[in-house]
Amino acid sequence: MQPLAERMRPLNLDDYIGQQHLVGEGAVIRRMIDQRRISSFILWGPPGVGKTTLANIIAKTLEVPFFTLSAVTSGVKDVRDVIEKAKSSHFFNSGNPILFIDEIHRFSKSQQDSLLGAVEQGTVTLIGATTENPSFEVIRPLLSRCQVYVLKSLEQDDLLELANKALNQDDILKKRHIVLKEINAMLRYSGGDARKLLNILELVTESCEGDLTITDELVTNCLQQNPLAYDKDGEMHYDLISAFIKSIRGSNPDAAIYYLARMIEGGEAPEFIARRLVISASEDIGLANPNALLLANAAFDAVHKLGWPEGRIPLAEVTVYLATSPKSNSAYMAINDALQYVQQTGNLSVPLHLRNAPTKLMEQLGYAQGYKYAHNYEGNFVRQQFLPNEAEGQQFWKAQNNPQENRLKERMDTLWNKQEQNQE
Repeated sequence: MQPLAERMRPLNLDDYIGQQHLVGEGAVIRRMIDQRRISSFILWGPPGVGKTTLANIIAKTLEVPFFTLSAVTSGVKDVRDVIEKAKSSHFFNSGNPILFIDEIHRFSKSQQDSLLGAVEQGTVTLIGATTENPSFEVIRPLLSRCQVYVLKSLEQDDLLELANKALNQDDILKKRHIVLKEINAMLRYSGGDARKLLNILELVTESCEGDLTITDELVTNCLQQNPLAYDKDGEMHYDLISAFIKSIRGSNPDAAIYYLARMIEGGEAPEFIARRLVISASEDIGLANPNALLLANAAFDAVHKLGWPEGRIPLAEVTVYLATSPKSNSAYMAINDALQYVQQTGNLSVPLHLRNAPTKLMEQLGYAQGYKYAHNYEGNFVRQQFLPNEAEGQQFWKAQNNPQENRLKERMDTLWNKQEQNQE
């Protein structure tokens, strides 16, 4: 007999619960399905929120060949074999075959490289699923050919709807008189994961025969575990890493070490923790202490070399170092402001004197003319225009009040103001 989670897997969008920002009326994936034009994309979200189910629904609705690979068990040869099968199943006027890759973040660079040609040429439409940030785990050429859609943990109302639907519609459970009197424990254990909720419901209903009233006490007794136990695949995974980073940002080394210990004890992947430390060093410490990024990156390398349990030591060292370091997000804010400006203004022309002139024609058009080589001037600096004409005067980086950035700001003020005074 199939598990309850499989028996309740929806076959169409009308039965699909949650992710209305993607599949609701007028939402992006719903529009693609309605128009029968699916482009390659990656579904990023926590476990049990419907990534695999959504891919199956798309293939079934469009009636196209559907191939699946698991990044855990498949190699480059498996990828090439599936692509060849997809080519042979591609008929005139039929939609592209869909290749669904679960846990695509576990694919190596060579495995991901082997997908590029098929995706680019339209041999397959790729749908990837990942619980990790694709920006870090998917190679740039492949990522540039795919949209990324973020799936969210299911809301309590979604989970309650799913539980009631299982009790009332599942062929086995609907034959019994089961009352869902309390659901708080079930929601707490499932952590926004639909599959986990159904597994819990199945465990509880199988623990008793005949009529049944489900209470929080019954659920807790059946699971026989601490409801606060760490689950590296569930909601607690995200809560703890959030508390960890915020404790570092808030300069509380004791809290940061505590949450680090919680993650280590819970079996969190050391690479995940190390990666978050590298991000925090850039985002939260930044220019206030540039050495933070060097140490965080060194800890990332050390964890790869040492493994557990020794890897906990460099992670702890960097955690304390980051938490006790002065903080600045000026570089983080600068790139965000610059990106927003670029999105608003588009591709402004690069000043001619900043362009290279590798050909005679470019030289005749004025490329590189008037450029001043900074090292030919006193202090290795000379005032000239660098931003496009339309952006001249824009300021993206704003120094924050800490010793390191105060020195940088003082240097910039001295250089630019001195040069301005010399030219007046």
